[in-house]
Amino acid sequence: MNHSPLLEKTIELLHKSNIQAPVLDLACGSGRNGLYLVNQDIPVVFADIKESALAQVHSSLTNHDGEVRSPASFWQIDFEQDDVEPLVGKSFSAIMVFRYLHRSLFEQIKQAVTAGGYVIYETFTVDQPQFGRPTNPNFLLQHGELAKIFSDWHIIHSFEGISESMVNANNESAKQAIAQIIARKPK
Repeated sequence: MNHSPLLEKTIELLHKSNIQAPVLDLACGSGRNGLYLVNQDIPVVFADIKESALAQVHSSLTNHDGEVRSPASFWQIDFEQDDVEPLVGKSFSAIMVFRYLHRSLFEQIKQAVTAGGYVIYETFTVDQPQFGRPTNPNFLLQHGELAKIFSDWHIIHSFEGISESMVNANNESAKQAIAQIIARKPK
């Protein structure tokens, strides 16, 4: 599966920002978005709860000599543990989150992005159940919620609505209700 088209809008910003810290691919799953950045020579920390997901990403980045192409590192973490703040004390040039929502992380995400760094976020809205999963309201953004959370940042791109999305390797598409944002943290 290809990377999110939202990254096309972000890649130039990341290259221009003179990245000092890596980009966090939070809840990376198969790593499709972080792999795109690594292929653009942007350092990425792939983070996910599933060891198997991180192993798949690691395999995708391993050359025939068994070495991992840099710039990539791996972090197995459960972002939903009670009384744990996994991003506190961490620092990233950008944090990207795709198709994942755990509201208690928003403040940690905002704190972990370096001044002048970026958040790239895309996930489903409350309109998604008409098109399929997810249907649990805990995993669906309210209208305007993402823009409100980052209203004190410089909004570079914001979208909320119905989108056609590629759903499989056969280039079949489906409608999805999503919200997206690219925002830059004030310096």
